[in-house]
Amino acid sequence: MFEPHAFDNAPAVMAALRRAAAANLVPPPDMLPSVWSEANIRIPVGNAIPGPISFANAPYQRGMVDVVKEPGIRRADYMTGAQLGKTTVQQCITGYFIAHEPRSQIFVQPTQGDVQTFLETKLRPMLDANPSISRKMAKQRGREGVNNSRIISYNGGWLMFSWAGSPKTLRGRSAPITQADEVDGMAATEEGDPVELLAQRAATFGDMAISTRSSTPTVKGASRIEAGFLEGDQRRYYVPCPHCGEAQYLRWEQISWSGRNSTGFEDADLDLEGDHDPDTAQYYCEHCGVGWDDGQRIAAIRGAEAAGHGWKAAKPFKGHASFHAPEWLSTFRRLRAIVQSYFDKLRIGDLQSFMNVSAAETFEERGEQANADGLIARAEEYAAPVPAGATVLTAGVDMQADRLEVEIVGWGKGEESWSVEHVVLWGDPDAGDVWDELEDLLSQTWQHESGAQLSITAAAVDTGGTGGNTQSAYDWLRGKTGRRIFAVKGQGGWGKPIAAAPSRKQSGKTKRKVDLFLVGADEAKLTVMRRLAVAKPGPGYCHFPVGREPEYFHQMTAEKLVTRYVKGFPVREWHKTRTRNEALDCRVYALAALKIASPSFRIAESRIARATGNLPPPANDNPIDEQLPGDVEHAPPEPKAPPPAKETTGEEKPAAPKQTGPVVKARRVLKSSRVGGARW
Repeated sequence: MFEPHAFDNAPAVMAALRRAAAANLVPPPDMLPSVWSEANIRIPVGNAIPGPISFANAPYQRGMVDVVKEPGIRRADYMTGAQLGKTTVQQCITGYFIAHEPRSQIFVQPTQGDVQTFLETKLRPMLDANPSISRKMAKQRGREGVNNSRIISYNGGWLMFSWAGSPKTLRGRSAPITQADEVDGMAATEEGDPVELLAQRAATFGDMAISTRSSTPTVKGASRIEAGFLEGDQRRYYVPCPHCGEAQYLRWEQISWSGRNSTGFEDADLDLEGDHDPDTAQYYCEHCGVGWDDGQRIAAIRGAEAAGHGWKAAKPFKGHASFHAPEWLSTFRRLRAIVQSYFDKLRIGDLQSFMNVSAAETFEERGEQANADGLIARAEEYAAPVPAGATVLTAGVDMQADRLEVEIVGWGKGEESWSVEHVVLWGDPDAGDVWDELEDLLSQTWQHESGAQLSITAAAVDTGGTGGNTQSAYDWLRGKTGRRIFAVKGQGGWGKPIAAAPSRKQSGKTKRKVDLFLVGADEAKLTVMRRLAVAKPGPGYCHFPVGREPEYFHQMTAEKLVTRYVKGFPVREWHKTRTRNEALDCRVYALAALKIASPSFRIAESRIARATGNLPPPANDNPIDEQLPGDVEHAPPEPKAPPPAKETTGEEKPAAPKQTGPVVKARRVLKSSRVGGARW
């Protein structure tokens, strides 16, 4: 029989076991993250209000934190302005999944420098100020786990840091909790969108996976956080009016002051003039029209949830929550300071910064974009396939994975243009048949209003493509530079010529060379868009025939020039407003073909006149030049006596097809003094 030792202390041993079980075996209480945060998190010194966190000061943050515990939640997007505490929200979520409900996490910032700044100024000061969290984490340079600038381990998981430009890091590990900060500042990598790569890191955890993404928005149509907000249930924070009690979410349009002339951001330029007094700024109820001063506005925000309001969604919740919080929802900002910031940005032409950072809205440039409906409305009847004003034809060819799209454009004085034909040649560029169809198309002639038949002066063929067909384009284009069929490739960047001098491109196993002309796509699109906006026929005006399908016009106007600010500097970029833009690309390449060939409109007009008999041929100052191949073909005089017949071998060549009028062709480049080296 076991005899207890004289020094046994059974009560003490049992008490120790109970304490150990309570600390390590009993599951944590079911507690909302906001409740846990107020009990455990202290805001470190250096912030506006250090000390224990209290969501009474910013009640809208409570719902943004607690969303990670909503049943069925998969993703939360926070589209917020400045001074709204989105970093605090994500830090509370991080601490909750470290100390209360341990799970592994990945936190991503736009750049490596952002990661270091976040660690040194945000996360580590927060951990140092909160022993209840830090004591569960591995010590730096300790033996119980890892704690460095890349990963911190803790009981039940680890927290890894990464940045958007490091897809290798994002591939390295998987975690059920992923958080991304300032997603609109993340650049795409060679391996794809870093935000989507991060989402894949949690995919294996199924229903346990939760993703949060936060950012101030940027440019409309290119903002990840706006796209996420629109995909989610679109929550806005409703507050009651202190006067009539009607609930509403706070909007810029309802903020007014002495001297305001604008009604919104669309007519903000009206506020550049007049005598303004920001100190008179108030929020005006959209129901009763009574103004609220800052004290009433802040009290309405703090009492919103107690009055049964707060976050309300515009769409049904399907696992994706999204929040919009502008700066005037902050209880720490005063309206006079917000209005003053508006004036400061407006005066330097940087309204985008105010809309992004204060209003938490995307900025849409009122810039270079043509209107498809306007182009359709001004389509006209052509008297002939090629109207009288057009004297030169060029072709622009855009290559896609399953087709070639071609536009034939007629050009006249001042580069006034007429869209002659838009053709889609279906077929795989790697198969070859579609190139034969292109050859046939480029060999055709088009009837001019004068009765002459015009051939294509020059064609520019896209070699970039999207389906990996570049080599097929090179194979077909070999040796065709002399026929003025040019290989081109679009190149981004401002200040580049529409058509630069060609480079010698090695192509294929035989190492045959292809002349590749780089097209300044940004400048060319700007030229096209500005010409589409010309209202009256004349230099630069663009004519279109009636009967052209509406899709063509929507593709022609599918891009818009917008300006966004990167670290305070304006950057102009083209953004698609719809998926397909092949018609615009075709027009850009047709313009590039015109620039490369650089024909003389005076000479082209003279040829048409001579071919149709409207003018006598000019004096032959250069008889050799007059006999160049491809010049105006006149019917030869009938000979007095037929020449003796010549013996032939093999089959005779088929007769050329009859033309309905004299043929006007461009002189070929083969004998031009401009051919040779890079002298284009």
